[in-house]
Amino acid sequence: MTREAHDQFAKEYLEELLKPLGQVDISKDVKSEVREIDIWFVPNQSKPVTSDLGLLAKMAVTSCLFEPFRNPPNEMTIRSCMSKLYSLHEELFRQAKRENRRLMETEFPVLWILTPTCSKNKLDGFRATLKDDWETGVYFLGESHKTAIVAINQLPKNQDTLWLRVLGNGETQKQAVQELITVSTENQRNYLLEILASWRKNIEINTNINDEDRELIMTLSPAYLKQREEWRQEGLQTGLQTGLQKGLQTGRQEELRLIVGSLLTARFGNLDEELLAVVTSIMELSLTERTDLLLNLSQLSREELLAKFPIK
Repeated sequence: MTREAHDQFAKEYLEELLKPLGQVDISKDVKSEVREIDIWFVPNQSKPVTSDLGLLAKMAVTSCLFEPFRNPPNEMTIRSCMSKLYSLHEELFRQAKRENRRLMETEFPVLWILTPTCSKNKLDGFRATLKDDWETGVYFLGESHKTAIVAINQLPKNQDTLWLRVLGNGETQKQAVQELITVSTENQRNYLLEILASWRKNIEINTNINDEDRELIMTLSPAYLKQREEWRQEGLQTGLQTGLQKGLQTGRQEELRLIVGSLLTARFGNLDEELLAVVTSIMELSLTERTDLLLNLSQLSREELLAKFPIK
């Protein structure tokens, strides 16, 4: 379930980021076999777009394929991705031949394999190396392979790599999600928060949640809560105009209570009277305070949490 939810999230997430830069095709079929490319991107040629996407924009200056993975792919999976790339190359070559035109080497798409981690043995096996003009963590196979492996956990922790670090896992993703909540481009941030919130919800509704799912729910919860808070504020403004403010606020508050309660349950088990009181106290915090607390909930013991909210 986690892998399927991540696959859908990654496609929507990268599509949203790349749309201003060019044409994005999701789940494109390769005709030689029934095999799907996760994301095929073709940049705008006539009207270049200024972008703040940093490393992701640098990767998207030419036609390319993105294959994002929730867990590190093995060697066979990497070779399968490369096989899809070369099948697409053949398809494009045949199309150019039918149109009686020459396809330049620079016109063939590049493959970017996005993996949360990648072992040295695996990189060595593919003869993947760093380049001086690219960030640490971006490993290129031989130039003719037109393939690179991006080890997301090795990327520098800065604004230029933020958009890719969100696709990592563990602490790498957790920090990136927290940064994303505070990015200054409001419209873009809101779209991405909505996608993150949807991802979390898709995982939460699964009845067979494992430890990895629970950790991911905790990681995505600040983004989910931030999105819900913004929806609540929008609802309140609408309510003021329509005379429904009180009803909207009550409904959103009850939803927030359920969210906070589910997070405490996932962390500490069934809610007793002490934890139920903590739920109420958490809801009274400001959005920033509440987000910081829930982001670090996995690091708190029950005793430490209760100490933050002494019984009055």
